[in-house]
Amino acid sequence: MTGRDPDESGRAATPLELLFDLTFVVAVGTAASQFAELIAAGHTVQAVGAFVLAMFAITVAWISFSWFASAFDTDDWLHRALTMVQMIGVVVLALGLPAMYHSVDEGDHLELRVVVLGYVVMRVAMVCQWWRASRSSDDFRSVAHANILWTVIAQIGWVAVAFVKLPLAAVFPCVLVLGALELLLPVLTQGHAGGTPWHPHHVAERYSLFAIIALGEGVVGTVASSGELLGGADGTEWTGNAIAVVVAGVGLTFGMWWVYFATPFGEVLEHRRRRGYLFGYGHIPLFMGIAGAGAGLHVAGLQLEHHSKVGEVAVVLSLAIPVGVFLLMVYLLHTLLLSAADAFHLLLISLTLAVLLAAVLLAAAGVALAVCLLVVMLAPFVTVVGFETVGHRHQQRMLEDLAGRAR
Repeated sequence: MTGRDPDESGRAATPLELLFDLTFVVAVGTAASQFAELIAAGHTVQAVGAFVLAMFAITVAWISFSWFASAFDTDDWLHRALTMVQMIGVVVLALGLPAMYHSVDEGDHLELRVVVLGYVVMRVAMVCQWWRASRSSDDFRSVAHANILWTVIAQIGWVAVAFVKLPLAAVFPCVLVLGALELLLPVLTQGHAGGTPWHPHHVAERYSLFAIIALGEGVVGTVASSGELLGGADGTEWTGNAIAVVVAGVGLTFGMWWVYFATPFGEVLEHRRRRGYLFGYGHIPLFMGIAGAGAGLHVAGLQLEHHSKVGEVAVVLSLAIPVGVFLLMVYLLHTLLLSAADAFHLLLISLTLAVLLAAVLLAAAGVALAVCLLVVMLAPFVTVVGFETVGHRHQQRMLEDLAGRAR
């Protein structure tokens, strides 16, 4: 573990990384489904709080592994064994999410014991990986030791919050402080010896793969939404609502995929390595938006199946808001990473928000929910059409300017 070449040609995700990501499919799916059920029950504030906490834990754990692997992946037997341990930790974390959501819904305590136990398993394996790196490489020994120190400190804090019976008024400030510490770990550690030798194109690919994992919740939400809308004993009689949900769900998922992959993040990071922190942690709300959209589709299905206690405006908002968060974060990351604003982008995002607002207003006016879902589906295609007609030329000029400034 002496550090891989950050300019290695043809670097791509390994089969082990792809296998590792499968455990996060389960974790994201659990977080999204629990979120949808609480929204449908009318417990919006509790649902949002629990969902943000769950997705934060999931994404930070994934980020920690992915950046380390980009810099030090040796793919030997010990690296594989420690990765398996981390996968066990992810599964344990996922198993603890329902209890965490239930506790937030009840409001008298915060049940984090199983979630934190899974987190500890992952972090112990991660500390072992950093210890290997510290023994193998003089160049990265200080950054490895710093990661070990701050990771252990953070875990001690999480264990205390989960297993010590603190007053609820003290738990939430502690969670906020520890969450901030998790976000600051790269700041506290990467300054040592210039940081780690992560590969920009590899990191960008890993994030794109996690985006696809989160987008998968859109497909799951579509199936969950349309399953009980099929008529007939054998499900061959399709209702108008079922057709609309399938078209809206797949169309929305496809549109969000198109928008995300319109930006060549690997090429940007190649010239902007110092913006790696912004790229890495700026994706957390972006991933939340994607997974939240899948949950919103599930809420719509529960409403159409008459299993929801909320009105149709709330249902449309449960889908439109996460879609809006995702699209805003894509534009924000594009602007900040390239250090280039574009008036055309302001026009596109304004039109996008107008489409989402129109869907909410239609729901308030009593228009059928299926129609409102189809309107929300159009939101990402505002960017798609704008990019394919005009925006791609704007982006190309920005990339050329970025490459010129880097020379």
